[in-house]
Amino acid sequence: MLKQEIAGALEVAFSQYGFAEPSVAKLQKLSGVSLRTLYKYYPSKQAMIVAALEYRHQRYIAFLLENAPAKGADCIVHIFSRLKHWMEQFAPNGCLSINALSAFPDDLEVSSAVQKHKNEVRQLLAQQSLQQSLADVLFLLHEGVSSAWPVMGDDAVISAQQSALLLMKGKS
Repeated sequence: MLKQEIAGALEVAFSQYGFAEPSVAKLQKLSGVSLRTLYKYYPSKQAMIVAALEYRHQRYIAFLLENAPAKGADCIVHIFSRLKHWMEQFAPNGCLSINALSAFPDDLEVSSAVQKHKNEVRQLLAQQSLQQSLADVLFLLHEGVSSAWPVMGDDAVISAQQSALLLMKGKS
C-alpha cells in the first residue's frame, strides 16, 4: 500500500510542479517518506514519473466511469462531462501524460506509459460507445478537449459532446 501512496503523492507533485522543476529531494519531501524508502520503490526520477503516470491512469479511468449510465450515447456524453470536471480539478494546464511526453520525448519508458494510457482511453471510448468504428474519432475528440481546455474551457467539452452525438447518430 505504501508504494501506491507514494505514487499518488508523486502524481500530485508532477501535476503541480511539472517534470523539470521538482528535484528528487523535493519529491521525497512531498511524498512524505524517507529518501531510502522512495528509492526502494522508485530507484530513479524516471521510475517516479512512470509510477505517477500509471497511478494517474488508473485514477482517471475510474473517474471517467464514476456513475456512468449504460453504454451508448448517454455514456459518451457522461464521459465528456467527467472530462470537464477532471480538467477543472486535476489538469487545468492540460494532460499530464502529454506534458510528460513533451518533457521526455526520447524516454522509452515514459513513452510506453503514455502510449498505454492513450490506447486504453481509446478502447474505453470504443467500448462505452458500443461502436468500435468510432474509437479513433471519439479519441481525437477526447484529446482535443484535453489540449484545447486551457484556451476554450467549457466550450471544448460542449463542442466535443455535440460532435460525438452527431457521429453516433450517423452510425446508428
